[in-house]
Amino acid sequence: MKKLFIAFILILSATFSYSQEQALNKISVNGNKFVGENGNEFIFRGLNSSDPDKLESQGKWEKSYLEEMKNWGANVVRFPVHPTAWRKRGEEKYIELLDKGVEWATELGLYVIIDWHSIGNLRIEMYQDPMYETTRKETFEFWRTMSKHYQGNNTVAFFELFNEPTTYNGQLGTCTWAQWKEIVMDMITIVRANGSTAIPLVAGWNWAYDLTPLKDDPIEAEGIAYVSHPYPQKRNKPWEDQWTNDWGFAAEKYPLILTEIGFCHADERGAHIPVISDESYGDAITKYSAEKGISWVVWVFDPNWSPMLFYDWTYKPTPQGVYFKNALQNP
Repeated sequence: MKKLFIAFILILSATFSYSQEQALNKISVNGNKFVGENGNEFIFRGLNSSDPDKLESQGKWEKSYLEEMKNWGANVVRFPVHPTAWRKRGEEKYIELLDKGVEWATELGLYVIIDWHSIGNLRIEMYQDPMYETTRKETFEFWRTMSKHYQGNNTVAFFELFNEPTTYNGQLGTCTWAQWKEIVMDMITIVRANGSTAIPLVAGWNWAYDLTPLKDDPIEAEGIAYVSHPYPQKRNKPWEDQWTNDWGFAAEKYPLILTEIGFCHADERGAHIPVISDESYGDAITKYSAEKGISWVVWVFDPNWSPMLFYDWTYKPTPQGVYFKNALQNP
């Protein structure tokens, strides 16, 4: 009996040691930087998955998918959760998908951004497309659920509170920065009150591009970071001075992460105006980010959604895939 007890303790000890070895360094905010527990700066370079619900339905939500991301050189992966997919699959089943992804990410040393992937005006609940339909209550409940479920999980380093706020040039009504701040503060309060230490990511206006309101009226919360999605067609070349005015200035005071960047040649499948460009965009955005210590995540590691990073499930890279695979592997 004594031998059995000792054997059980050894197994338990080995399991605990394994889990400790697998646990990732906790990420937090220090000034305008992301830092680990030892105070070392982290700059994130990574890839967006497509919706885990979409991938699972195609039989592609598996560890090998994240392994390929790791092979490309990513240190972070963003999981976009569409509200319609969340409702269709149901909370319990969808969390099972996320748990698998988080487990694989932990084993591979990848950090995770969980993104509530809606586009529109959450204040009056009008959206660009039916796939983004949600309510404030559902959004708040989602973050309460995520905060409780991933409490103490260092892999889930970021909660991107709302993917792309926009009024679509008035087609989706109105929302002032002060009104948006109030909604954002509700979300941050819910995240913190439910025990999560994940870093809330706050996107700017104009489909998560414009952070200029921060110049006069930043979010009044500690330990957060800001987001921009500076796709090529947001501004004409040369981009850099306009980027600095529109969102890059924020990196002087706050951690900044571009959770969607990417480009697509005009003659490629899935090309659409906001992302049509070439490798000159890649050169500009990576150089600009490196100079300012800005993190970035490329959209999207999928052969169907645009701008795609690979053509098919052999992971043959598209032109932007070739570019960003090289950029990830040779920072």
